[in-house]
Amino acid sequence: MFGKLGKRTTLLVQEGIKVRRLLGRCRKLMSERGEAAGASLARETFELYDELDRNHQEAFFRALLRDFSPDPKKVLGAAQRYLETQSFESLIRLSEIAEPPRQELLRRLNRLPGGTGQIVRMRERLLDALKGNPELAAVDWDFHHLLSSWFNPGFLKVVRVDWQTPAALLEKIIQHEAVHEIQGWNDLHRRLERDRRCFAFFHPTLPEEPLIFVEVALVEDLPDAILPLIDIQSNSGDPARAGVAVFYSISNCQPGLRGVSLGNFLIKQVVDVLSAEFPRLKRFCTLSPVPGFAAWLSALEHETVARQSPNLLRAVLAVAKELGPDPGKAAADPAAAMKRRDPVKNELMALCASYLVRPGAGDAVTPDPVARFHLNNGARLERLNWGADLSKKGLRQSLGMMVNYVYERRAIERNHERFISGQVTASRQVRSLALGE
Repeated sequence: MFGKLGKRTTLLVQEGIKVRRLLGRCRKLMSERGEAAGASLARETFELYDELDRNHQEAFFRALLRDFSPDPKKVLGAAQRYLETQSFESLIRLSEIAEPPRQELLRRLNRLPGGTGQIVRMRERLLDALKGNPELAAVDWDFHHLLSSWFNPGFLKVVRVDWQTPAALLEKIIQHEAVHEIQGWNDLHRRLERDRRCFAFFHPTLPEEPLIFVEVALVEDLPDAILPLIDIQSNSGDPARAGVAVFYSISNCQPGLRGVSLGNFLIKQVVDVLSAEFPRLKRFCTLSPVPGFAAWLSALEHETVARQSPNLLRAVLAVAKELGPDPGKAAADPAAAMKRRDPVKNELMALCASYLVRPGAGDAVTPDPVARFHLNNGARLERLNWGADLSKKGLRQSLGMMVNYVYERRAIERNHERFISGQVTASRQVRSLALGE
C-alpha cells in the first residue's frame, strides 16, 4: 500500500500545484448538480487549464487517463452480470460503468457557452501530446467520440463565402488555405468571382469559425493543370456555360477536429447546391495533389524495381539524383525540372498509377491520404495529369503530377462500398498505366 501511495504522491508533485488545482475543479464539477454552480466551475476549469504550460497540459491529460478511467473490476463484474442475465437492465448498467468518467467531465464543460470551442482547442493540444505519449490514445478516443456527435453534419450549416462576407472571416479563409496558398486579397478576390465558389461548414456554437471549406471552379472541361484555376490574371468565365465543377482545394480550419468526418459531407452537400443553381453541370471532379508519391518513390527498393524493368529503375534513380539527400528541396526552375523528367515520363506515370491503386501499409487500400479521402467518399480515380502542378510544393511532393477524381452522383454509394471492401475504383485509363494491371 505504501508503495502505491508513494508512487502516486511522486506523480502529483511532478504535475505541479496548478495541475492539482485543475484536477480538484474537475472533481468538484463532476459532483456538482446545480446548473449555475456547474457553469461557474466549468469556467474556472477552463481558466485553470489555460494557465498551464505545454508540459503541465500533458500532465493533465495523463491525469485524465489515470484518475478518470473506469474501474476495471467494476467493469468486469458488470460484464459478468450481463453475461449471466442478458437483461437490458444489466446491459444499461454495464454501459454506465464502462464509460470513462472523463466523458461526463467533457459533457459538463461543454454546457458552458463557448465550451465547445474550448474543447476543440484542448483536443488540438492533446493530439500534439499524443505523439510522445501513445498511452493517451484512450483519452483522445473519448474526445473524438464526443466531438463526432457534437459535430454531426445534421447540426452543421453550409454557407457560401463570397466577396460580401465579413473581412474577419475572409482572413480566416486566407489563413487556413492548406492546398494552394492564397497570395493576398487580390488572389482571394479572383477565387470568389462569378465562375468560382467557396463553401464552408459552420457549427451553431462557433458561428464565426469555419470548420472546413472547399473551393470550386466552374469550367467547361475536365482540367489537367492547376495554374489556370488559380491564376490571378485569368479572365472570369460565364458560370452558366460551365459543364464541370472542379473541387480544387479543401482545407480544414480546426486541427482539433482531426478524424471527425466533415469533408465528405461538405462535398456531397455542395454538389446538391451547385446542381440546383447550374442545371448544365454534368460532371463533378477534383484536381488533386498526390502528396505521398515522391516519398514513396524514394523509399522503393532498387532491387525490386530492377526486377520489373531497367527503365523503371532508371526513372527512380533519376528522380532520386535530382532530389538529392534533401527531398524537401524544390527545383529552382520548375519547367526545367519537368523537362529533365521527360525521358522517364512514362515510367513515372506508371509508378504513380501503381502507387495510387495498390495497397499501402497495414490495411490501407491505397497509401495516398488524398486518394483515401476521395475514394472513401465515393469518387472514381479518373486521370493522371503530367506537369499539372509546377509549384515548389507540387514538385516536391508529387513530382508535378495531379489527379482527377470524378464524383458521379449515382455511383457514389457503390464506389464507397467498393472502397471499404478493399477495392480502388479507377478508370480504364489509369488501370492501363499501373504496373501489372
